[in-house]
Amino acid sequence: MISRSVRLISPSGYCHNQPAALQGIARLRAAGHQVENEQVITRRFQRFAGTDAERLADINQLASLSTLPDVVLAVRGGYGASRLLESIDYIGLQRRLLNQPLALCGHSDFTAIQLALLAQVGLITFSAPMLAGNFGAATLSEFTLHHFWQALTSPTVEVTWQSETPDEGEWQGTLWGGNLAMICSLIGTPWMPQFENGILVIEDVNEHPFRIERMLIQLQQSGILARQRAIVTGSFTSTALTEYDNGFGFSTVWQRLRDTTGLPLICGLDFGHAADTVTLPLGASARLAVSQGHARLQATGHPVLRE
Repeated sequence: MISRSVRLISPSGYCHNQPAALQGIARLRAAGHQVENEQVITRRFQRFAGTDAERLADINQLASLSTLPDVVLAVRGGYGASRLLESIDYIGLQRRLLNQPLALCGHSDFTAIQLALLAQVGLITFSAPMLAGNFGAATLSEFTLHHFWQALTSPTVEVTWQSETPDEGEWQGTLWGGNLAMICSLIGTPWMPQFENGILVIEDVNEHPFRIERMLIQLQQSGILARQRAIVTGSFTSTALTEYDNGFGFSTVWQRLRDTTGLPLICGLDFGHAADTVTLPLGASARLAVSQGHARLQATGHPVLRE
């Protein structure tokens, strides 16, 4: 493994699991990587990882760094990124980061910043594991680690999986998405990417199937789903059905979405808040193919770390 420089940012919630974050740093360093800006881990204001100004500086300072790191890694998600969107230095970040071999990585609440960068200046970032929840997990997922470094160093990102889907075929488009709740929070704002022929990948955590369906209906009724070529569903974790649901679950939600939109819906990708998650470049050119339940997603045109 080549030694990489990793710069930490914490634009969302306070890192309440400090031992996990420190474990994540220890693992990165043990693998030979250099970690900088670790003071953001202990920073705190109310429920946030610092004041709005401090957390905004994590992002905007990237525009003025004399030497860029290989990886910019979010410490955790939570809430707070939405408060920063109007003040991000999009043009400065575009000038410094566009076409550079730098991987800006995170997921969950960080989706808001990633999609805003994509919508405003076309910056491709990676929906990827984060410091505390993934690199600092009690058991480090080798699956997650493998897919992370493979995606950051390969001109073609490729993931394959088995999907219980009636849909077969091939579709091409712009790969985008991330956390569904954060995507929906951007509807009607300048921070929502407006892609024709998109391949939308979605995931979420702590959201009941009826809430997921309601968010998807919002995307449909706002005209966003009509511009997609296909939808890929990732992990939807930490939710439990009750007797009241009476058979209403995620399979119900997915089938209704197929029926009402006519879109192919490819389920079962390990992507999201689960321990095992792939890394995907948001804004890359993608090809999705499904045959006899075997799904393959390929993406190109994203930043690739130098050897």
